[in-house]
Order: sequence, then C-alpha cells, then structure tokens
Amino acid sequence: MPSLVRTQVQLTKEQARDLKAQARSEERSMADLVRESVAEYLARRPMRDRRELIRRARDLAGRYHSGCPDVAENHDRYLEDAFDS
Repeated sequence: MPSLVRTQVQLTKEQARDLKAQARSEERSMADLVRESVAEYLARRPMRDRRELIRRARDLAGRYHSGCPDVAENHDRYLEDAFDS
C-alpha cells in the first residue's frame, strides 16, 4: 500500500451515516471507501498542467479574427448583440 497522508474531511450527517453503513456492508473502512471515491473522481477529471494551459491559450491568441476593429473596447456590446440574435 502506498504511504498515506492524514487529512480531515467534513461530511454532512447524512453522508457520514450512509458512508458508515456502506463501509459496514462491504466490510471495509470508511477511509478506504473515501480513497476509492477520490481515485475514481481524479481518474475521470485529469489534472491539467497550468503551464500547458497557458501555452495552449497563447497558441490561440490572434488565430481568430472577428472583423470588428473595436472588439477590445466594445466587447460587451458585441456579446449582447450576439445573445440577442
């Protein structure tokens, strides 16, 4: 088993009650179920490297042209017009 780090999590009364019951029914610890849940959550939502996100945003800058020379100053008006359409 990998080394563990102690942390504290606050659950609602209902969550704690249901988690305890589930752990009992599976003959596992509540901590084990929480670790499993966190692992499944993280597997579904891969973390993006901040530097990679910045690089991707910079790569997009200037690639698209609106045809409006004053979009920087009047972006709110253009956005409102787009939603009204």
